[in-house]
Amino acid sequence: MKTRIISGIVMVPLLLIIYFGGIPLLAAAALIAYVGVTEFYNGFENMGVHPSKPIAYVMITILYAGHLFLGVNHTFLMAWVILSMMVSMIYGWKITERKPYDAVATLTALVYIVLFSYHIVIIDNTPYPKMTWLVVIAAFGSDIMAYFTGYFLGKHKMAPNLSPKKTIEGAVGGVVGSAVLCGIFGYFFYPTMMVHCMIIGVLGGMVAEAGDLTASMFKRGMGIKDYGHLIPGHGGIMDRFDSVIFVAPAVCYYILFVLV
Repeated sequence: MKTRIISGIVMVPLLLIIYFGGIPLLAAAALIAYVGVTEFYNGFENMGVHPSKPIAYVMITILYAGHLFLGVNHTFLMAWVILSMMVSMIYGWKITERKPYDAVATLTALVYIVLFSYHIVIIDNTPYPKMTWLVVIAAFGSDIMAYFTGYFLGKHKMAPNLSPKKTIEGAVGGVVGSAVLCGIFGYFFYPTMMVHCMIIGVLGGMVAEAGDLTASMFKRGMGIKDYGHLIPGHGGIMDRFDSVIFVAPAVCYYILFVLV
């Protein structure tokens, strides 16, 4: 409980960044990408895999510099994805020093961390920029509600090999809690789309739990407990934002395919 409270306090600046949006949010997303990739690659190095940090840093810089000049440009974004795939595979050419896993790990972080987190910026550039809040509400709300529901009602383990403390009851409570919290947000900020906000809450709650389990899967394989020690009581950027990174694309594409 203490670590969650400390983590919550540390997250207060994030709320201010989301409130202002624009360049502050862009800078925060870029920071998550740079630090998250570093932590992720350090975890791979712990298991003898050596992805390319320079390639990742260059590709992150290209993505965010491109955004400053072009805004959200889907042609540019697709070109960035293709280039990321190409340079990651080319990195594996030096077979006397590298393994195919090194190239795969390089690309995995570019998609999983960099591209996924960039969707926060895309949401901020839709006709519904305030819905960026739904990413945080769904991710953190489901985590908190799942914790308390699991603590009081949890009996059936959900994924004991990945996260022994998670229960099916907690997962259900997390999704319901996310839907309620997102619905409350919709009531105050988008009253005509309150139902949509609740649907996003359900979708985001489920995806958030998937993101958390995915991060646990990687950590188990890497043989580490936490990705880093940047956030007091809760490890690194990836330990805190693992679910946010997963939720951002889900919220983004709901907005683009259903609301826009």
